Amino acid sequence: MKQLIILLLIIILGIIGYGQYSKYKRYNSPNVDYTTEKKLDIKYHNQETVINYYKAKEALNSFVMLQWTANDIDVRTPKDDDNETKHAVGLYAEKLAVVKFYEAKLEKSAILKEDGISNKEIKFLEETGTDLKEYQHSLETKKIISMFDDTQKLSYGQTSALIFEVQKKLVQNGFDLKIDGIYKIETRTAIKGFEEKNNLYADGYLDVLTLDALFE
Repeated sequence: MKQLIILLLIIILGIIGYGQYSKYKRYNSPNVDYTTEKKLDIKYHNQETVINYYKAKEALNSFVMLQWTANDIDVRTPKDDDNETKHAVGLYAEKLAVVKFYEAKLEKSAILKEDGISNKEIKFLEETGTDLKEYQHSLETKKIISMFDDTQKLSYGQTSALIFEVQKKLVQNGFDLKIDGIYKIETRTAIKGFEEKNNLYADGYLDVLTLDALFE
């Protein structure tokens, strides 16, 4: 009789313990909140995107918790393959995709800012579809061409940063000459050769058309 009572008590305690465990498991989903180790630009030029990112994260976390507590489904690592689970996992994937979409924008912006690109420049890149390498090349080209003064013709022995950059470009185009920033016969010959090759007026001097063709 005593052993029967002890057995019944063990069974009752087991039932109570399982109930408590189920209740705990239901309301304590492990690591439910979505996290990322990626560096994101929270000062992104479009703050609405940042807000939408946080909203999407909250919607995702709430959905994961709801499925866990209400339907006992862990949509992140589902154990079952029934229709209800498949549907829940599909909705989870859609919500996660939205988070990833905003996350990718903020991550890319953070990377660009590490290279010294400003919010204004990032906005320009996004709106025009220009990639960073192309944009930086464009800025470099504008700086070089801005050194050109079409009112002054190059003279023998003249030295300048512009001539140095022109010589570098001529070498890249297959011309053999010394890169020293000095305008000499070999530099004039190379410029003339480049102009002939590109159907430009070939006089060996710089003009806007020659510079545009050389730095395009």
